[in-house]
Amino acid sequence: MIEHGFLRVAAAVPVLRVADCDFNAGQILGLLRRAEGEGVQVLVFPELALTGYTCADLFQQPVLQQGARRALRHLVAESAALFSGLAIVGLPLMIGDQLFNVAAVFHSGQLLGVVPKSYLPNYQEFYEDRWFTPAAAARHDLTQVDFGDTSSHFGTRQLFAAAGDEGVALGVEICEDLWVPVPPSCQQALQGATVLVNLSGSNETIGKAAYRRQLVVNQSARCLAAYVYAGCGVHESTTDLVFGGHCLIAENGTLLAESERFRRDETLLVADIDLEHLRGERQRTNSFQNNRRDRGSAEGWRRTPFSLDVRPAPVSLKRPLDPHPFVPRGEEELRERCREIFQIQVAGLAKRLEHIGKPAVAIGISGGLDSTLALLVACKTMDILAVPRDRIRAVTMPGFGTTTRTHANATDLMRQLGVMAREVDIRALSLEQMRALKHRPFGIDLEGMALDALAVGLAKVPASECHDLVFENVQARLRTSILMNAGFVIGTGDVSELALGWATYNGDHMSMYNPNVSIPKTLVKSLVRWAARHEFDGDARRTLLDIVETKISPELLPTDGDGAAVQETEASIGPYELHDFFLFHFLRHRTPPAKILYLARQAVFDRAYSDEELRRWLRVFLQRFFANQFKRSCLPDGPKVGSISLSPRGDWRMPSDAQAELWLRETE
Repeated sequence: MIEHGFLRVAAAVPVLRVADCDFNAGQILGLLRRAEGEGVQVLVFPELALTGYTCADLFQQPVLQQGARRALRHLVAESAALFSGLAIVGLPLMIGDQLFNVAAVFHSGQLLGVVPKSYLPNYQEFYEDRWFTPAAAARHDLTQVDFGDTSSHFGTRQLFAAAGDEGVALGVEICEDLWVPVPPSCQQALQGATVLVNLSGSNETIGKAAYRRQLVVNQSARCLAAYVYAGCGVHESTTDLVFGGHCLIAENGTLLAESERFRRDETLLVADIDLEHLRGERQRTNSFQNNRRDRGSAEGWRRTPFSLDVRPAPVSLKRPLDPHPFVPRGEEELRERCREIFQIQVAGLAKRLEHIGKPAVAIGISGGLDSTLALLVACKTMDILAVPRDRIRAVTMPGFGTTTRTHANATDLMRQLGVMAREVDIRALSLEQMRALKHRPFGIDLEGMALDALAVGLAKVPASECHDLVFENVQARLRTSILMNAGFVIGTGDVSELALGWATYNGDHMSMYNPNVSIPKTLVKSLVRWAARHEFDGDARRTLLDIVETKISPELLPTDGDGAAVQETEASIGPYELHDFFLFHFLRHRTPPAKILYLARQAVFDRAYSDEELRRWLRVFLQRFFANQFKRSCLPDGPKVGSISLSPRGDWRMPSDAQAELWLRETE
């Protein structure tokens, strides 16, 4: 296996001569050599690759049968010096008076096992029942196949497992086996197979490639496994059919790689599959384990071991790796994702408001991304409930750090959306609270001081000394207190802030329902931009797009001499694009920190951040994530919209005093 739990697999389609076994074996050997050069550890060839799938009645000729057997012996022997991984090739195999369509599995010059095809298609253009015997009709005493001085296990109930590594277990099925209601790979997965391979002779007709792709991807998801599919190529006989050499590699519902069809040269499709991810998914998916208990009897199953060396992680990982996993790359996919998320948010809030009698709602509007998204959701919710938008009591509450730009955007947006807009300047209220606490912000004595005098004093505070947690928290909690007295409070904070604890406890951390609670910051920005382009127009669109371009800041510390914010969130806690990447892999895939760093480099973050920066921000993420669980343990209600959530009632339960040391150690 490759370091960090990756296994490099490949599907190969050699150039073929129909019924020329020696030529075909030579082409396969060439691909074995090429695959070794690319670090492939599991290599799959098409159905009946040693003869060609289209030999028809020639399959019943002893000459072809014996030629295929000789070619297999030659292939296995020669492969020992060419390929260190596991290879699977298809051929017709005569045993006694029965001819089988089989997959031969070999490694290091040794034939490990032979798997016969279970389901033979005999409809439309297929006539396999004319030539072959299905696996279920094999003689009851047939468990071994003799090849001169060696023998190999024969049967469908066998897996091929890497010795000393439970994560690598291979199950084999052949073409039509995948197309039946309950494919053999389902049972193989329940027996522990993490890699499923299919040697296929599926021909091309209009629309079939899309259906084939869907089958492979869905089966990988159903089985929580990787699926490697190799189809026969264009050099098969075209008497009645054409074959495209379609190869596919999928992992747990995601297509990792797909070949170009109808190539006239050989194909080698390579991808790295994440076995740690697959095992983690199986571990936490209790329904998979329950299905294994109910349907996964181990009776009659055999696990054939083979050796697999651990290799260093490659410089370039062969699998798609999105640096922004929450934000789809394609414009159409992103548009559809945003529309669906927005609908989920609106549906969740609408149900809650209906349940409690459609009360007036209160929401704080800062001119930032999160509150903007929540306000848009609230407006659409009122629209579908046939409630006037003026039942939304939108309150902007400028404080000591509020800038002209954000204040203008907040007031403009409230007016443009037709909500009940209010403004409450919290500076005087904050001053009274700090004075009551006998707090001296930035060393300033507040006794007897008026607001104007405080403003002058704050203007003289050097930017390097602008940090005072009490000064910030008083403002945040005041805003929440005002909102709580104004109506049913709609929360605005996102899941990235919750992961990092970037919220004031019982301040912006608290609400009565939060439609943003499981949306990452990188996706919040995309949602607001989508809403501007597709849901709103005119002045509202211009305001929304300006909000998208505004730097993210809590705006709680005094502005500088030009009225600009001195706080920039990402300068304090790190870039959100990194934290969302860390969050996705840490939470969704339970990925260890050392592997997260490796993946971050693979996701081309190394072009924007040095290795030291990646380590630094990952350590910040881990330290803050562990230290701030207490804030997540009492979250308000809100809908889960994607693959992760930090709700204590849903996806994530964690002790508030857990230590981060084991995780931090991996970043050193």
